Amino acid sequence: MMRWISAVGGVLVAATLGGCGFTPLYATPGLSSGLSSIQVDAPDGRVSYLLREALDDDLARDKNAAPAWRLSFTVDQTRDPRGLTVNDYAQRYQVGLTVSYTLTDLSTGQVAHAGKVISQVSYDAANDPYAGIAARQDSQQRAAADAARKIEIDLAAWMARHVAKNP
Repeated sequence: MMRWISAVGGVLVAATLGGCGFTPLYATPGLSSGLSSIQVDAPDGRVSYLLREALDDDLARDKNAAPAWRLSFTVDQTRDPRGLTVNDYAQRYQVGLTVSYTLTDLSTGQVAHAGKVISQVSYDAANDPYAGIAARQDSQQRAAADAARKIEIDLAAWMARHVAKNP
């Protein structure tokens, strides 16, 4: 009896989702090929390099095809001490990234989309210098990966709204 109820419930849920017009973001025709045709141009610096690498991975850049879009960005990084002791030593640090980016259509040279994302991560301060450097570099990598994911989601949503309707 429980299996029958579960089966009927599953059919009802599937019918409801199918009738509401819901379309998964990555199921939009041409969306994944649009993302993979974005060339990422990064400024100099470690965090910019990490962000470009994460974007190339997230966007699944097809290096065998000519790019149709260029993504340029600037990075503003902050590092703020948190949890100060009575001796004025930080127990934690918060790393913040503000990434402003523009997506340019390479066929027209016009900026098609622009945006800004903010990513914040924290890490524990360490007494050992090597551990402190490793923790800071790890936090930069986590912040860059988070910012890349936010940019990917924004670009995918933009392409689903604009590019898929105007091929």
